[in-house]
Amino acid sequence: MNSYQTLSAYYDRFTDDVGYEQWAEFFVALFAREGVEPKLVLDLACGTGSLTRLLAQRGYDMIGVDASPEMLMQAMQNTFDCEPRPLFLNQRMEQLDLYGTVDVCLCCLDSVNYVTEPAVLQKAFDRVHLFLEPKTGLFVFDINTPEKFARIDGNSYVREDEDVFCVWQAAVEDGLCAYQFDIFERDGDAWTRAQETHEERIYTIPELIAMLEKAGFSEIKTYGDQSFSPVQGGEDRVYITARKRD
Repeated sequence: MNSYQTLSAYYDRFTDDVGYEQWAEFFVALFAREGVEPKLVLDLACGTGSLTRLLAQRGYDMIGVDASPEMLMQAMQNTFDCEPRPLFLNQRMEQLDLYGTVDVCLCCLDSVNYVTEPAVLQKAFDRVHLFLEPKTGLFVFDINTPEKFARIDGNSYVREDEDVFCVWQAAVEDGLCAYQFDIFERDGDAWTRAQETHEERIYTIPELIAMLEKAGFSEIKTYGDQSFSPVQGGEDRVYITARKRD
């Protein structure tokens, strides 16, 4: 269950190595490369709003959508000083329902992998296509590759901060990667323990391209991790862009 009920309070503390500034700069360069000048940008599966905030600071009107109310509470706190304030909506990807169209939809940090049912992901792509601006709309997302899942299978990882200790394990089986999180937090002289399990599905690029085409997207491109180089194979993360050319 990918609820983030427990992890939401610690997420930013344990992802301080993500490099959101580099992500934001990459997307600005990507917009220029694709010839789009977006005014309204959707951050789909926005999490705690770290990227939403950085793009808002660069002048984009932002909408953040996430299925986790706990993550959205963090996002609202993280963007309280943005002007204009981003609009946040508590929605699942496959139930995306906006008030109008957006110029660009971003879906980052392997959020697509978190949609573990292919039929549900197809519905999500359909909804993104529906709410993108006709003729110019751009959809951008990244995935964890099958190669990455093979590399982390069976491994354990540790992150720690002051008075908080997190250990997580990855296990791949039947096309799914399960992450078991154990979070320990100091409470006076004792420690409290919380557990949470997340799952990601392993998708191949051809599978995703077929889904995008079925949703009506065209001009589908793939890039290596935060680069404009062709996918060589072996990358941990790749980016996919698609256009709405209705």
